Amino acid sequence: MKRYRQFAPVVMADFEVAEWQHPEHNHNHYELIYIKHGTGQHVINQQAVSYSQGDVFLLGPEEAHYFEVHTPTRFVYLKFTDAYLHQAGNSIIGGIQSLEYLIKSRETHQSRFHLSPEDQHTVDLLFNVLLALKQDIQRNESLIWIQLLAISSLLQRNMPALNSLHRSKEMQAVFCYIHKYIYQPDQLRAPVMAASFNMSGEYIGPYFKKHTGTTLRDYIRDYRNHLIKQRMASGQFSLKQIAAEFGLTDQSHVLKLLQPSGAA
Repeated sequence: MKRYRQFAPVVMADFEVAEWQHPEHNHNHYELIYIKHGTGQHVINQQAVSYSQGDVFLLGPEEAHYFEVHTPTRFVYLKFTDAYLHQAGNSIIGGIQSLEYLIKSRETHQSRFHLSPEDQHTVDLLFNVLLALKQDIQRNESLIWIQLLAISSLLQRNMPALNSLHRSKEMQAVFCYIHKYIYQPDQLRAPVMAASFNMSGEYIGPYFKKHTGTTLRDYIRDYRNHLIKQRMASGQFSLKQIAAEFGLTDQSHVLKLLQPSGAA
């Protein structure tokens, strides 16, 4: 399978085609794709999803995809790397959280976002702003970032509620819950999580271990530590800010979490 590689932190593309030119492929970056007009099918991991004007797709590096164009389609792409999420200047906490949640919730990559009419209109306006900034991406990078955060907030509120293990692939729903509430430790306690999925507090831990091979506590710790390390590496956040964002007691709590298992 072909793999496209992007080295710039953010790239935009705007084009119209009557026939898709690319083979099935994946990539080393994320892709936010907006359908300005046209109809067809988007084949994601060998599953076909119909598309039409106003639809939005978000793909991660692990997704293999291509389009089947039925009527001439105008695509607007915003492509960005992991490094872009935490580079200098990208320090709007709430927006980063919405974006991190979307790109880690892999089930959202398998389909299109179902936007309300009002939100679809707003997303269209935001993509128009992005198109206006496209001619000088380097100069407008900070403005592009703001539009991306706004779009991610709109997409997040148009996601289905995660209130049942039967609404989607079972473990994917659990992962989505963890990614959504990683900044709220009280929501990640076993009894609270279990109640969200109509399970007992004693059952959810063994259930998670059975299906993943790791404990629920270890997964939450490792995922949170990954996000904290990204914050620290960016140089944009103090330990005090990180502690507040993740609902931790204080700065020493942050450092303690990052110690290797078994460290004194």
